[in-house]
Amino acid sequence: MTSSSVTARRLAAAALAAGALVGAAALPATAADRSHRENVEISRVQYDSPGWDNGSNRSLNNEWVEVTNNSRHRVNLDGWRLTEDRRGVTYTFRHFSLGGHQTVRVHTGVGRDTARDLFQDRRNYVWDNRRDTATLRNDSRRVVDSVSWGERGSRWDDNRDHEGRGHDDRGHDHRR
Repeated sequence: MTSSSVTARRLAAAALAAGALVGAAALPATAADRSHRENVEISRVQYDSPGWDNGSNRSLNNEWVEVTNNSRHRVNLDGWRLTEDRRGVTYTFRHFSLGGHQTVRVHTGVGRDTARDLFQDRRNYVWDNRRDTATLRNDSRRVVDSVSWGERGSRWDDNRDHEGRGHDDRGHDHRR
């Protein structure tokens, strides 16, 4: 056997081994990314702005949906959509990632986006006070979470927590 054929075989074996290592390292990252995405949920909804629904920006911004990342890893929400299902009103997250164990509040009205508060910049209410559904979809348009109110069998009953007490202006929380 010549030294050049031994060298060629060693190089080929090294290339195959390196390719296998890169492939093995890529698989867990993809699976981990999916599991982090599964830990994002709609955690609270304030669909009925406290006080009179007078259409002011303050009143509009008192209508909101909270999205929580329950994993310890940051999740890129760029391209994700929060949709009001009855009329199809949609808010698309742009250039936003949510840190591990963090929550962002998506307000209806106009405002300046921060790490904790995003604004849809709308001039009309989005969520129906009596009955509606909020759906969160990822950038592949798959449903990540969906919550409804005002219907029997929904994740929460109108204006009541799980012990039957009325909510204050902290929003409607479906977490158990």
